[in-house]
Amino acid sequence: MSVREKYEVVIGLEVHAQLLTKTKAYSSEENIYGATPNTKTSVISLGHPGTLPRSNEKVIEYAVKLGLAVGSNIRERNEYARKNYFYADLPKGYQITQDTTPICNGGTIQIKDNKGKAKQIAITRIHMEEDAGKSIHDLDPFNTLIDLNRAGVPLVEVVSEPDIRSSDEAYQYINEVRKLVRYLDICDGNMEEGSLRCDANVSVMLKGTTEFGTKVEVKNMNSSRNVKRAIEFETERQIEVLEKGGIVNHETRSFNAANNTTISMRHKEEANDYRYFSEPDLQPVIVTKNYINEVRKTLPPLPNELFERFTTEFGLSEYDTNILIDEKGIALYFNELCEYTKNYKSAANFINGSVKSYLNENAVTIADFSISPEQLASLITIVDNGKVSNTIAGSKVFPAMLNSNDTADKIATENNWIQESDSDSLSDYIKQAIAKYPEKVAEYKLGKKGLIGLFMGEVMKLSKGKADPKLANQLLRTELEK
Repeated sequence: MSVREKYEVVIGLEVHAQLLTKTKAYSSEENIYGATPNTKTSVISLGHPGTLPRSNEKVIEYAVKLGLAVGSNIRERNEYARKNYFYADLPKGYQITQDTTPICNGGTIQIKDNKGKAKQIAITRIHMEEDAGKSIHDLDPFNTLIDLNRAGVPLVEVVSEPDIRSSDEAYQYINEVRKLVRYLDICDGNMEEGSLRCDANVSVMLKGTTEFGTKVEVKNMNSSRNVKRAIEFETERQIEVLEKGGIVNHETRSFNAANNTTISMRHKEEANDYRYFSEPDLQPVIVTKNYINEVRKTLPPLPNELFERFTTEFGLSEYDTNILIDEKGIALYFNELCEYTKNYKSAANFINGSVKSYLNENAVTIADFSISPEQLASLITIVDNGKVSNTIAGSKVFPAMLNSNDTADKIATENNWIQESDSDSLSDYIKQAIAKYPEKVAEYKLGKKGLIGLFMGEVMKLSKGKADPKLANQLLRTELEK
């Protein structure tokens, strides 16, 4: 057994998601990414004396949405708290958050373990808070620059139980959270822009024991891949410390993506270091059952629900399904497409093939795609009916449909793309193909059956792609066997 195999890693993740509200959490400044630095601030977010914050109702709605999506219990009476600590980019000197009364408790996020089986990661809490400003260290060699546009931007923090047991599981978890907030339209999930951020609490313990080791918090990870890499490094680092007889310090470390290491930032704060107390300027918010039910009605189909439908009702593979549900717009388009066709596999192939290729090549989203689900179903139908081949459908009919509201049948008919299924016509093409390669005919008769592809290629070329491949193949084999 290797040294690594002696230990088990224990991981809990804290995910911060910036919410897509028009204004900030407790003030009316515009909530927008990429604005000129320090132009989206106000006396409230800057903490001027005599100013009062006000709760943003959309923040509450979005937090309830997320809680419902993961199966949390939604709290009725929600109180706010002040979290006091020195942050150079938090001008008020404190953060408005929730301490003892998070809006959501419990719930789960489903991932797969290393054996491919479903695993539920329990959620401890989801609470509402505000973001701090941003310190910029790389523009001036002598000074740290501050952009306070982000100060006061609304966040929800999703705190997991320490149920994650590998960097792969952590990678899956963060991707599932990102997918979920995108489906709910409450966060864009762009980790590179900082709108979704993740801190990892990592500890190791000997296998077979039940007492967790000393946890270390790792910050500064701007992609799910970096979350995975940081956990892998930190796991190895802690094991090495323990194997040398050392003690793992309870601290906060930063991940350096350039050299794939973590470095110590500070000793880990305890709750009493934050000096929480009730926020005196904000009244508690009451979330009623009627309000929760109204929010529930606005929930879209969620990834797990669509996964179940696509794999069971539609009979798709997990591979195809995971590609389809990765993006909400694609998943809902496919779901509607299946109302017009029962050939679900062909529908998935068109979406994952021609449609996605077009979207990627033209840098557009499915919302800007000009072919309706009903139209695309008509293309699948004419392929199923043998009127056109898959090749003609993808290379000719599909592009023509992008600039037309007509059905695929009408477009194929008008352009003379309907497949030739007349035996006499096909026989002529077959005779021409055989005549062109007399030496290959002899080789075929001697056992090189793979040459059938050469003759089929010639038949399709002579017919300009309109020959019915199935019938042509049958007739060709019959002719060659004579």
